[in-house]
Amino acid sequence: MARTSFADFACSVARTMEVVGEWWTPLILRDIFLGLNRFDAIAADLGIPRKVLAERLAKLVEHGVLTRVAYRETGRTRHEYRLTEKGADFLTTLVALMDWGDRWQPLAEGPPTRAEHRDCGGRVTARLVCTECGAMPVPQEVIATAGPGVAAHKGTAVLGRLARRG
Repeated sequence: MARTSFADFACSVARTMEVVGEWWTPLILRDIFLGLNRFDAIAADLGIPRKVLAERLAKLVEHGVLTRVAYRETGRTRHEYRLTEKGADFLTTLVALMDWGDRWQPLAEGPPTRAEHRDCGGRVTARLVCTECGAMPVPQEVIATAGPGVAAHKGTAVLGRLARRG
């Protein structure tokens, strides 16, 4: 089945999904955060078809989420993958996904992984925070308003309604 492109959507979520929303991609990024930088290590950990892994890695490099770095192994030049600043910024999203999964799709044994602060060992979580007052609002206290880039495009009709209200 052909995948729909979200590249021309005005929605930030849709444009993000264009880069990281394909099957396997968040798990590939998770593995790289965990220190698996080499193709064979990622493939073995995930059990992902090699062709699919190569395609996903190429797309992440193309979009500036990862960079390829050459290294020598047994006389051959190979590559490992490292997060760029753009890729490292995805950690917040991965922690949010992990928090959601631990709450709503839990294992009977408990969470398989904890995100911890290296300096103090405290638990790291993803939370909504107001940049003005520092409050941590619950979802019912968050509203969407029209931003400067609002436009009504395919798949983003809600943005057009926000623009008309604003």
